[in-house]
Amino acid sequence: MYIKIIQLFLSLTILVTLHEFGHFWFAKRFKCKVEKFYLFFDFLFPFAGLLNFQLFKKKIGDTEYGLGWFPFGGYVQIAGMVDEQMDKSLIDKAPEPWELRSKPAYQRLLVMMGGILMNLFVGIFIFWMVLLVYGKETLPITSIPNGLMVDSAAYNMGLRNGDFITSLDNKPVRSIIRIPAEIIMNGVSTIEGVHANGEKFSLPVNDDDRSKIIKRLKKSNFVSPRWVPKIDSIDQSSFAANANIKVGDQVLMMNNTKVVFYDEWKSELVKNRNGKIEFTLLRGQDTIKTTCKVSDAGTTGLMIVPTEEFNNIEQKFGLFGAFTQSIKDAVELIVMQAKQFVVIFTVKDAHKQVGGFYTMVQQMSPDWDWHHFWSFTAIISLALAFMNFLPIPMLDGGYIMFILWEMVTGKKVSDKVVYYANNVGLFIVLALMIYANTDWLRN
Repeated sequence: MYIKIIQLFLSLTILVTLHEFGHFWFAKRFKCKVEKFYLFFDFLFPFAGLLNFQLFKKKIGDTEYGLGWFPFGGYVQIAGMVDEQMDKSLIDKAPEPWELRSKPAYQRLLVMMGGILMNLFVGIFIFWMVLLVYGKETLPITSIPNGLMVDSAAYNMGLRNGDFITSLDNKPVRSIIRIPAEIIMNGVSTIEGVHANGEKFSLPVNDDDRSKIIKRLKKSNFVSPRWVPKIDSIDQSSFAANANIKVGDQVLMMNNTKVVFYDEWKSELVKNRNGKIEFTLLRGQDTIKTTCKVSDAGTTGLMIVPTEEFNNIEQKFGLFGAFTQSIKDAVELIVMQAKQFVVIFTVKDAHKQVGGFYTMVQQMSPDWDWHHFWSFTAIISLALAFMNFLPIPMLDGGYIMFILWEMVTGKKVSDKVVYYANNVGLFIVLALMIYANTDWLRN
């Protein structure tokens, strides 16, 4: 867990610093006075006047660079900007030449867009480097000879273990990992495929199905490759350690029920929780029978893994190919972010799956994996670009909305309106943050 937390902390620290540098760079370019550039807050965010102190600070030119004590985000304080500092005195003063307020609208727009643009560039750049170094893997339906395993949401929709999903709304499935996202985000109305017995199927999908898939996604994968299990190790403190079971044994039957695939294995364990299972095992040329207790959680202490690896298709890229693919991936991710935003407000109970830091920590690798770390960082960078573009006062998108209004109408929104709008935006942002970070209670 600590490795996961450290990875998330490092990822967010990098992204916040670069985001704020985007604002800083444009402000300096347009000769705005930048009063502060801080990693973390030197106050109890969002209360600018509470617990003001720094762990480190150094003034270079007009700018004070520092490290705040509150390890959440960071900020750049630009003179003449009505921001999270909530300096009400600004609205009663005429703008000075070095203040952001005195600059032309297009310059103010670029200063406010700086953080978003930086997150876009960083996300694309990281995707580019990851594709160049690691390439890209997909798991097509043709690479899973035993079909799919399905969870309860998929089963209730009519899917069965061993099914092959071939298309969604008549569009071929290229990667099974993307199936639930396609169904949820793209409003898929029909799942087409073939059952294990060769019978074709076409299953309708409605919003209620989408809601159930979303509820299950944090606990299961909706569909996943079906695989044949083998005993990899035995927990020496478990029930299995006292049974006549050895690593390398092949499980043939459990309580006289034939077992071939992992879903059948799991089903028998669940059926016999707090009971016993008689295993029929193949050990070399011999058939062995033994009995093992099952815990109330449906476990025996046997650690199992697939008998063979799946044939992922690995795609390698050159410098230019990786760059063009990184742009495609970035655009697709941002579009999916927008669709996800729509889903939250249109699909029943989808808002309950909104996650905060707890959910993000769960998505990190338990081991230090640079491939996963940088891929995750790129995704979060692009997600931050999208979220900051939302027209909510106090976010970058709120300022951009006011500036665009000025550029279209020729009428500048008064500093007083911006100040009070930011107060409203503060409560909106805080409410969203609090709700998102109660995900550990909702899950």
